Amino acid sequence: MTSPPLLFRALADRTRLRIVNLLARGSLCVCDIQRILEQPQSSVSRHLALLKSAGLIRDRRDGMRTFYALTSWDTPLARGVLAAIRGHLAVEGDYLPDLKELTALRARGECHEEPKARAVARRSPRRHPENRPEA
Repeated sequence: MTSPPLLFRALADRTRLRIVNLLARGSLCVCDIQRILEQPQSSVSRHLALLKSAGLIRDRRDGMRTFYALTSWDTPLARGVLAAIRGHLAVEGDYLPDLKELTALRARGECHEEPKARAVARRSPRRHPENRPEA
């Protein structure tokens, strides 16, 4: 996990707090984050990159979409900060509309769901005629 100064520096922006508040409710596609925040894609991507470089979020590409989720905030300080974000920002006037919009998007089925990790199918090695045992 990141050091306390890096953690607080990464969270010292209203937009990044809004993003973490949304991701505390589950993974999201960058296009859904952009839609909820009503900000340009370049701005949202810049904030996501900063949060990722601080080790607070991870990304996963699936075709044309990139999904973001929180990493494991595994220090007592990080868990306390995340709990504060989840608890206080869920009822704060500035952050509550984001959660309402997220809930509405999901209820209407308009939110892109992150596909589950695909299992890699194991193939048996092909046998070439020269590798077959003789009868």
